[in-house]
Amino acid sequence: MLFNSISFAFFFIIVTTLYYVLPHKSRWFLLLAASCYFYMAFVPVYILILAFTIVIDYFAGIYIEKAEGKNKKVLLIVSLVANIGVLAVFKYYNFINDNISVLANSLNLENQIPYLKMLLPIGLSFHTFQAMSYTIEVYRGNQKAERHFGIYSLYVMFYPQLVAGPIERPQNILPQMHVKHHFSYLNMVEGLKQMIWGFFKKLVVADRLSIYVDTVYPNPELHNGTTVVISSIFFAIQIYCDFSGYSDIAIGCAKTMGFDFMTNFKRPYFSKSISEFWSKWHISLSTWFRDYLYIPLGGNRVSKSKRYFNLFLVFIISGLWHGASYNFIIWGFLHGIYQVLGLVSKPLFVSVESHLNTISLKFWNFTKGVGVFCLVTFAWIFFRAPTLDDAFLLISNLESFGKFPFLGNGINQFGHCLLAIALLFTIEYFMEFKPNFKLFGHSNSYVRWASVVGLLFIILIFGVFNGGQFIYFQF
Repeated sequence: MLFNSISFAFFFIIVTTLYYVLPHKSRWFLLLAASCYFYMAFVPVYILILAFTIVIDYFAGIYIEKAEGKNKKVLLIVSLVANIGVLAVFKYYNFINDNISVLANSLNLENQIPYLKMLLPIGLSFHTFQAMSYTIEVYRGNQKAERHFGIYSLYVMFYPQLVAGPIERPQNILPQMHVKHHFSYLNMVEGLKQMIWGFFKKLVVADRLSIYVDTVYPNPELHNGTTVVISSIFFAIQIYCDFSGYSDIAIGCAKTMGFDFMTNFKRPYFSKSISEFWSKWHISLSTWFRDYLYIPLGGNRVSKSKRYFNLFLVFIISGLWHGASYNFIIWGFLHGIYQVLGLVSKPLFVSVESHLNTISLKFWNFTKGVGVFCLVTFAWIFFRAPTLDDAFLLISNLESFGKFPFLGNGINQFGHCLLAIALLFTIEYFMEFKPNFKLFGHSNSYVRWASVVGLLFIILIFGVFNGGQFIYFQF
């Protein structure tokens, strides 16, 4: 079920209403049943995959908590293998098989391993990582094993963040699922406001930009450098609004029922370095890799060369997490390079900044921000291109700039894109640099509600209601 659908509107109203009508002891069952229905709206049979990993991890958590020494580690490994194994089969099996075929052909051999024809379960990487964080935290002693099977199942399957995050930690979510949430007008209003902001990002910005992007990227041979640059900038903004819009809707949806999710985005395109970008982009995933991979590898406590290697490894794995393709590996590799170059150049930048006056420093920071956006946008080419050959063709087309085409969508369509982007970044500028500014938070109630109604009007008039799927559902 998509957030940007009429069916979800009815689903949300019914579930949220029943949540407050039912007694506390029955609410977990309502939310679990609703979450199962929500997930089964995509491919019903794939609910069995979730059921398999839920059963494994539920009992693994209990036995890990009781075990000691080597047995404890063995139980953790069993849990991780079960989760990663499911991910590997559905997401990486055919990719690995393709590479085996290439190797076999180079040796004049024939690959006898069969290919599997199957759809990737929606949001598999998200709920797999959330499940893994549970058993890891139980193993580390930071989380008590959940004895209530229904509550644990709900932790993995809670519908707002089931298919695209945020990837929550058990310490944050599980205690909230045991608390009785009383109806709160403030929570309801704040949640709905955040959902409206998320719908604006998705329907007015992301889905409108996708019309242009989806015309260029599938046909790279037809376009010159002008359209490649414009479509790449549009995609950078599209994927941000699509994914952060989903997060806003999910966080707001949970807020209406009294649940507090972690912040997943903090206006990353205002970053002045790649490391700052990753502290603001998909925070739940970047912190997951930091806590469960980068720090166990040594973190910042190792030599510089080892630290640089670990960064490369983390970002390449992050690329693979996004998809079984060399496009995503190169995307992760590029961000690894950006991170290392940022660390190497940091002393030089600090030295330069120490000699700048206030005005020069503002211009310097603006230049760094533009540079970060350009680097991130260039890497997005590999992320969005259908194939690796398409990505390189798009990049080679950057050498030949030509007449600006509207691609049949007309100047009005393009103008709507620019206005949507301008409104987005104007609001985010105030949110980022004006500490007292809060979206829909004006002290005057008339102004506050006028801004809510105004944004709803913009969504209804300029939103693209074509049922476009969220980009990160494929991960």
